[in-house]
Amino acid sequence: MARAVSNQHKTIVTAAAWIVAFLIFFPILYTIITSFKSETEAIAGFNLIPSGTMESYEEVQSQYNYFKPFMNSVILALGSTLLALLIAVPAAWSMAFSPTRRTKDILMWMLSTKMMPAVAVLFPMYLIFRDLGLLDSRLGLTVMLTMINLPIVVWMLYTYFREIPGEILEAARMDGASLWNEIIHVLTPMAVPGIASTMLLNIILAWNEAFWTIRLTAIDAAPLTAFISSFSSPQGLFWAKLSAASTLAIAPILIMGWFSQKQLVRGLTFGAVK
Repeated sequence: MARAVSNQHKTIVTAAAWIVAFLIFFPILYTIITSFKSETEAIAGFNLIPSGTMESYEEVQSQYNYFKPFMNSVILALGSTLLALLIAVPAAWSMAFSPTRRTKDILMWMLSTKMMPAVAVLFPMYLIFRDLGLLDSRLGLTVMLTMINLPIVVWMLYTYFREIPGEILEAARMDGASLWNEIIHVLTPMAVPGIASTMLLNIILAWNEAFWTIRLTAIDAAPLTAFISSFSSPQGLFWAKLSAASTLAIAPILIMGWFSQKQLVRGLTFGAVK
């Protein structure tokens, strides 16, 4: 009897999980379906049966330069991730293995900056970027994306590093390891799952960032998020082309997430069970 109840409970939970997953994925699915429609079909109403036309993709490729914003997105996502790790690894190491009375306060302050509306600092940040000549530049956006995601990166690495026994690092110091050797050759290999999941999460966040990428770029450094917004015009929204551009923009990150999901889950649960 108990086994039957347990199996029934698992079935209900599994069904509920599939329903929630479908509801979350449905907007993406409908965007992909709409991308294979003509503009007339796209605005006609809700319809899950596409005509199968590649008209929107052909127009996006022929009239708009997809490759340039795609490369900008790759450079910005990878560049900001590497820069964030260069800053966050030593910072998280210091907080995890040499904490002070203010360590938790600093961590909470860093996390609280994510709660501030971005629009509140848009004007001063725009002026700073303008005066430094960083508007519409990959360097400027890389720095901005790094600053945006750095609190999360530090928090995640701090959590992973806290699960590593400090005695191992002390043994490395007794063997004569320098600070950088301790971080690079001892700490980093032990925290590979956590660092990998942090990298993946930062890449996803940087890839999907739209607020700053649209407002601090024009043409040269515009990534795919700005590329998508270009399909909104005074004449209205071109739904089929917008869907095609959105599909092209999200496809790389979806594929990466699909193939790296095991590593991501492993990293997010790293240290959860000792």
